[in-house]
Amino acid sequence: MVQLPRTVLVVDDDVAVTTSLELLLKQAGYRVRSVSGPDAALARIEDDPPDLILQDMNFSRSTEGEEGLALLGRIKAVQPNLPVILITAWGSVPLAVRGIKAGASDFVTKPWSHEQILHSVRTTIGLADAKRSPLNADPPSRSELDSRFTFRDIVGEDPMLLRVLDLVGRVAATDAPVLITGESGTGKELVAEAIWRNSTRVKEPFVKVNLGGIPTTLFESEMFGHVRGAFTDARSNRVGRFEAADGGTLFLDEIGDLEAPSQVKLLRVLQDRTFERVGSSTSQTVDVRIISATNRDLSTLIEDGDFREDLLYRLNLIAIQLPALRERPSDIPLLARHFLQELADRYNRPVPHLTDAALEWLRSRPWPGNVRQLRQTIERTLLLAKGDQLDRRELTLADEMQPVERSRAKMPRPGSMTLEEMEREMIRQTLKRFEGNVSQAADALGLSRGALYRRLEKHGLLP
Repeated sequence: MVQLPRTVLVVDDDVAVTTSLELLLKQAGYRVRSVSGPDAALARIEDDPPDLILQDMNFSRSTEGEEGLALLGRIKAVQPNLPVILITAWGSVPLAVRGIKAGASDFVTKPWSHEQILHSVRTTIGLADAKRSPLNADPPSRSELDSRFTFRDIVGEDPMLLRVLDLVGRVAATDAPVLITGESGTGKELVAEAIWRNSTRVKEPFVKVNLGGIPTTLFESEMFGHVRGAFTDARSNRVGRFEAADGGTLFLDEIGDLEAPSQVKLLRVLQDRTFERVGSSTSQTVDVRIISATNRDLSTLIEDGDFREDLLYRLNLIAIQLPALRERPSDIPLLARHFLQELADRYNRPVPHLTDAALEWLRSRPWPGNVRQLRQTIERTLLLAKGDQLDRRELTLADEMQPVERSRAKMPRPGSMTLEEMEREMIRQTLKRFEGNVSQAADALGLSRGALYRRLEKHGLLP
């Protein structure tokens, strides 16, 4: 069946803009219609619904964007699933955030580049196609998913995991930025790799960056590269991570740990798709798909002023929340046997048998470290075991060798403390442990110094 050209409706009162966009989009294979104002746009939507709208934010001398937001609201009232990309010459952070919150799919500012417009249009239409079939209450079976996609090293058949894999398969073929969230050890990097393996960029690089391990002073050099002589130790040119991933996928792990100055620099390259090496004034265009991951609550970081809201909207066009291992206990036996086989091969050992008692013990554990902790427990047990089977006793002995788990403070009895009281007590104990060192306490609590100081003031605590 031949796919008909996708229709793009351009809404702008500037003839030069509509003419330029019509020419660009027609050359790219789109069917293009243009109108000059809100009423004409709504009439066109009713008569000939487009697949996408490229919409200006101002249709008079006003430059505040209210007309564009009003039109966006009217469009969403009659066609809630119709994707809209906002275009304005008066771009601002509050306006961008308001537009995205109101339902826009993307936001670009004039002067825009041809590559920027085409990338946004392709990504938005592809994402709309992926969303067209709603995720069902009953996800596809694992065998059905495996027949359509490649999910290497992701083990499990629990419905919660299958829904995640179904979503991964749907969005992989688009260029949409993806934000993967979940507790530490849930497999965020494996899911990022699965998105890349099932994408059209699979033959291009997959570059991983742990942002939590990059000091702010080295961020530009690490991400954008530098030229020889840019600073004292720059003895040769260096290719940054963005340039290394050009044409492929860039995985930004621990995005929630990125400091404010680095967030601004990252936002710029995500918006403009251009960067300069440190020490160079030559701009380079980059074509990368961004996948990011964090185990932190970015909405809380935004409330605390530690994460930019406009950066979040650039990162989470698609958000994937990974379930904790305790939320899919039926997968624990599958994972345990998988790890046993893998580790026995690595250590050139025979694969021992897991008894029913051992499996029951594994299912009963809370696994705060999730899949990563389960794997470590299986590995430790395999190395210590002497027989051809693993029972509850061997697993218990291996688990007791984890001092972090054994020394973990017990949670208060449910109902004995409010969340605010628990937060205050946790901060107090952490400060005591680090002898009042705010920086160390903030790191241990997963907060920035600023966020911890605000909580100290809130709870009336002194470092």
